[in-house]
Amino acid sequence: MTQHIVIVEDDVVTRRRLAAQLRQQMYRVSEAPDATTMEEIVARDPADVLLVDINLDGKDGLTITREQRAFSKVGIILITSRTDQIDRIVGLELGADDYVTKPFDKRELFARIKNLAHRVEDCRKAEKDHQPVVTRFGDWQLDRMRRRLVDGAGAVEHLTRAEFELLAAFADHPGMILSRDRLLDMIQNQKWAPDNRTIDVLVGRLRKKIEPDPSAPEWIITIHGEGYMLASAG
Repeated sequence: MTQHIVIVEDDVVTRRRLAAQLRQQMYRVSEAPDATTMEEIVARDPADVLLVDINLDGKDGLTITREQRAFSKVGIILITSRTDQIDRIVGLELGADDYVTKPFDKRELFARIKNLAHRVEDCRKAEKDHQPVVTRFGDWQLDRMRRRLVDGAGAVEHLTRAEFELLAAFADHPGMILSRDRLLDMIQNQKWAPDNRTIDVLVGRLRKKIEPDPSAPEWIITIHGEGYMLASAG
């Protein structure tokens, strides 16, 4: 089924223009001028991605984000103005996945929606197949839904897309030795052209971020002559 995007925006011109553009991208699109209408829409037709203006009358975008995140893994992109920096930060802390700033470039917005919709779809499939959405190892939590690595204190460690995909591949196979070729196959959807040093470089970068001592790794272990292994948390 075509992915369902719900636009929550009280400016009718902005909302209708954006809805028309998204329909041209072959999404199913619903429009809501406020939180109440949005809630009625998603109750009968769950959304894949919510595009939510922060500065709504009544229940604002931050409140919508907090309430939706309490029970739903729907993708949430906040629409903000250039003066909303603090609100953007708060929105991300409340569980928004991303934000765009007005006036936004439509190609950038479409790319963000496409990536987030695919992530939501993958996570729903993982849940259906009983695969964990959050993987824990040591004090770290790898959240596939929000594509974040969080430490024991709740701080987010930034990962590039390639680093995230590689760490997710390790997390899917804890305690299993994975060759460089197999790891390359697991992240072959990357847009860059990998070579036989790609995995080594990415492993080195991940170790600097997650290991207490990157020179003596405890989690991503080198198995000489074979590849790498993520140590089992158990």
